[in-house]
Amino acid sequence: MNYKSKIRLAYRFEIEQSATLTWDKYVFEDTYQEYLLQHQQFNSKENPKKTFRELLAENEKASQLHYLVGIAANNYVQQLKGNCYRVADALGKNFFPFINYQLDIINTDITDISKHKIGITFYSPLLTYLGMVDNHFLLSKTTDDGNEFETFMIAAQPHLSVCYLKE
Repeated sequence: MNYKSKIRLAYRFEIEQSATLTWDKYVFEDTYQEYLLQHQQFNSKENPKKTFRELLAENEKASQLHYLVGIAANNYVQQLKGNCYRVADALGKNFFPFINYQLDIINTDITDISKHKIGITFYSPLLTYLGMVDNHFLLSKTTDDGNEFETFMIAAQPHLSVCYLKE
């Protein structure tokens, strides 16, 4: 990546029954309930499938369940007001900014809530990449081509990835 490249970051985490954060617990419960409602339109009455992976193997249209179940998380994501609080900047005061998210069902089972597991990926706005400093991305929310930038630093870490690059 070149100095002053434009990038978009993605941060993904998984939620399962062992979640300890209140926010995660609500998302877990509501997405499971939504799955129970929505899976019926894709499941066969003659040969019903219990797990999402089995259902997906049987009916490719069941991939729509990622989006349909994701709607159940929308109100919770809106509560975050565009900041993913799991990733703080180097000063610990600003958080990973996001403009969009995508929920995916890792697996679930209509007979066993403990098998329900989802992933949520948050996508940052376009950012100016200014380099790496001590394993931290040096970034700016300013994306114009000026020479002065208000910056912040986010540590390179598991589940954080550059998902878009414009040199």
